Amino acid sequence: MKKKSTPSRDSVFSPFSKYKDEILKSLLIEKKAQFSYEEIISWFTNLKSMTDLQIERCNISELSDWVITPSSISHRENKYFEILGVSSRIGSREVTEWCQPIVRQRETGIIGFIIRKINSVYHLLVQAKIEPGNFDVLEMAPTVQCITGSYRNPEYSVKYLEYFLGKKKGTVIYDVLQSEEGGRFYHEQNRNIVVVVDDTFPLTVDKYFTWMTFQQAKEFIKFNNYFNIEARGLLTCISPV
Repeated sequence: MKKKSTPSRDSVFSPFSKYKDEILKSLLIEKKAQFSYEEIISWFTNLKSMTDLQIERCNISELSDWVITPSSISHRENKYFEILGVSSRIGSREVTEWCQPIVRQRETGIIGFIIRKINSVYHLLVQAKIEPGNFDVLEMAPTVQCITGSYRNPEYSVKYLEYFLGKKKGTVIYDVLQSEEGGRFYHEQNRNIVVVVDDTFPLTVDKYFTWMTFQQAKEFIKFNNYFNIEARGLLTCISPV
């Protein structure tokens, strides 16, 4: 049986290849950005000033929605993630055997950017995302970054997720399953997706989102505590240079 091969990102058969030159243009042109660096920083700083993240320490046994067993801690509805206890052994390290907790994601997640032409240059739709562990409450993230099955109630709906599930019109130009770092995460995988939308997609977006060119995104990556690791990874995958 002949094994079917998947075209690489830069293959002429890849949907991404048709957009590569236009994305490169977004990396090189400064004057056609929808917002200036100053306006983006002002947007981000303003959101930080009115966003608060309350974190409280509590006893694990007091968490009513979580089930504790001798080998794991998991949500009673099998959502979000599970904490497993693992025993590891390896012969090529200074410490050859150890035990540790490790996080197992319940299902494959989605990490995705929506991109759209504005002023004839492609822009990324970037999210200001609140996450526990952020140095300063908010970080810039992909348009969507979530585990889809964990958000089944309307109050937990994920903005713009329908574009990545094929429920709204858009052209998928990049769709790759990536494994995450294995030292803390057990068999975690995320679909990394880029969707191109046309000019029917509104320029005015939710207050926690903004448009920026690839060049602007690359500039913010140079500094700490702006772009999170998920956004950095996906931008690396689709950057022409």
